[in-house]
This record gives sequence, C-alpha cells and structure tokens, in this order.
Amino acid sequence: MLRGTVVTPSGTIDDGVVALAGATISEVGPASAFPAAQLPAPSDLVYVPGMIDVHCHGGGGFGFPDSDADGARAAARHHLLRGTTTLLASLVSAAPEKLLERIAVLSPLVDDGTVAGLHLEGPFLAAEVCGAQDPRFIIDGDPALLRRLLDAADGRIASMTVAAETSHFAELARLLSEAGAVVSVGHTAGDYDTVTAALAAPPGPVSITHLFNGMHPMHHRHPGAVGAALAVAAEGRAVAEVIGDGVHLAAGTVAMVFATVGADHIALISDAMQAAGMPDGQYTLGPLDVTVGGGVARLTTPSGTPGAIAGGTASVFDVFARTVRDSAVSLADAARAGATTPARLLGLTDRGELAPGLRADLLELSGDLSLRRVIRGGTPVS
Repeated sequence: MLRGTVVTPSGTIDDGVVALAGATISEVGPASAFPAAQLPAPSDLVYVPGMIDVHCHGGGGFGFPDSDADGARAAARHHLLRGTTTLLASLVSAAPEKLLERIAVLSPLVDDGTVAGLHLEGPFLAAEVCGAQDPRFIIDGDPALLRRLLDAADGRIASMTVAAETSHFAELARLLSEAGAVVSVGHTAGDYDTVTAALAAPPGPVSITHLFNGMHPMHHRHPGAVGAALAVAAEGRAVAEVIGDGVHLAAGTVAMVFATVGADHIALISDAMQAAGMPDGQYTLGPLDVTVGGGVARLTTPSGTPGAIAGGTASVFDVFARTVRDSAVSLADAARAGATTPARLLGLTDRGELAPGLRADLLELSGDLSLRRVIRGGTPVS
C-alpha cells in the first residue's frame, strides 16, 4: 500500500491510499476506508499517474530519428527514469527511404512495449512554418506514400502530424484513422476556416501538434490555426498538445489554455530531442545540427545567431511540475493533462489514472513535487 496525497481525475485525496496487486492497481481511496492495521504511516508524499508523452524525439544523448535500436532504447529509458511510463517515439520529416528505415528499426521497440507506438511529424507539413524540420524533405500530401508507411509499420504508427492545407488532406486523414492513428494537425500555415475544417475531417481521434508552435501567431483580425485549435479543442473535438517547459510557451499562456480548453482536452508533451537531460553543446535533430545553450535547443546557424527552437530538453514530468508551480494549475488538472487525456487520445484504456483495475503506472513525489520514485506495471524502476 502507498499512502499520501493521491491525485485522481476527479480530485485530490489528501490522505489517500493506492493499493497494488502485482502489475495492477487494486484499490484507491481515503485512508479511512482501509483497515487501520494494514495502513502504512501517514506521509507528505504525493502519488500521480505515470506521465504519457505523445510527442518525444529522444533524450539522454540519443534520438529516435537517427539512433540505432540500442540508442532508441536508451532514449526511452532516459524518459522512463524521469517519470514517463508511456511514450511515443517521434520521427521528423525525411526521405521516404529514411522513414521506412526508421520504422523498421523502431518496430521491435513497439512490439516489446519499450514505446507505445510511432509518431510521424511530417513530411506532409507547411515549409512556411517548418520550425526545426528540414525543408528539403517537406512534401505535399501523398496518399500513396502514406499507404507505404502504414503498410510497413503494420499498425505501429500511433499518430502523424499533417498540415491542414496539404494536398489530399481528407484522404490522408481517412487513411490514418482507418489505421487507428491519431491525426495531429500542425506545422500549418492554414487560416481559421482551413484548420477548423481539417480538425473536423478525420473520423478518428484528432490532436493539435504543439499548439502555438509551428503555426502563425494569433491576431485579433486573423485568428488562424491558433484560434481554430482553441475553438475546436474547447468544444471537445480535439486534444491540444502543450509544451509548457518555459521555453516554448510562457507560463501565462499555459494557464490561459487550461482555462479556455480544459484539462480533458490538453496533452502535456515534452517534444524532447536527444539533448534532453544532457549538458549544453552540439547535437542533432534528424539531419539538422542543433546547439543547446542554457538548456534551450536551437538550430545551429552559420552565423552563430540563435536559430529556430529545435525541440525540448525537458521531460513531460518537468512540464507537469512546471504547470502546477508556474501556471497555478491544480494537481488534478495537471495530472489529467499529463496522463489521463493522452491515454484517452491514444485509446489506451488500461492506464492514465490512479483507479482500480488499471496498470500500476504511478509516480511518487515529495511534497514539493520532486520525483522520488517511478513505478511501471507495479515494479519500481531502478
């Protein structure tokens, strides 16, 4: 039994208990509901569900777009040790042959549960707002290529980022939904109407790739992709990814999104790249060189001036904790956005919250939200 403050989707139990039976949560409730003789001593510990990151390119010095299988496992392990108990391995825009090669390398990691699936960020994006994507590999929507990728992955693609205005968007969305993948609209220069229509097109789950990033800023006369995403997510028809790491978004912006959209329609993400957890220095994101300074990853430029932000260097748990501390979001709402909503987005019905019958993925925190222990499938991670 674990005793402390227990965070559930419906609220926080100040003196609560999480009981485990092997790999499963057997009971959750107030300590007063359990026999006193079985209870551990009261504590100031906090228990939240294990984080679920639906957008992560790597960490610990390794990247999913370019490392071998061992390196990819090390990247996943880096995030597991930092509280991410479920992870998608994100790729970047690349030549078709490279994407097929990456699918072949990463597929065994999906099969053995190291990662929960693959996320393709491109290549059907808008070059105008490509960010840290290599514009050489951004192409118009190509249903034939998508079929090749889906066939090669054989159900392992869990999500794909597609620009709203790319060619054949509706057909791409249909193919992805039929394959059980989330259609994630992002890296889009589409206007309000185009993005609104795109978010309504897929018959399956829909998300917005890192809201605000990879799209033009919202203007009161030109609401664009940001305005469309906020409106559709607030209506409950899409989940908005939020990189609340203090670099991609200001704390006030994160607070505004929670107030506007609600935690049931937000997925906190890391968008981490290989430099996550590593010292400042030189790294890569796919084919592009990246310079990390002060913990901020930016594309390396010939002049040495700061380039575009090139992914994150935090974990999704770091984003969760910052959301509580800096954006004044409640523990329950931050945990929903860090675990429960992403699980629902991916169709993972066996995890994402502290509830009886679910997989025992949980984090033990100190009272100041420092990470003390990670438990995945009922087993502490060492």
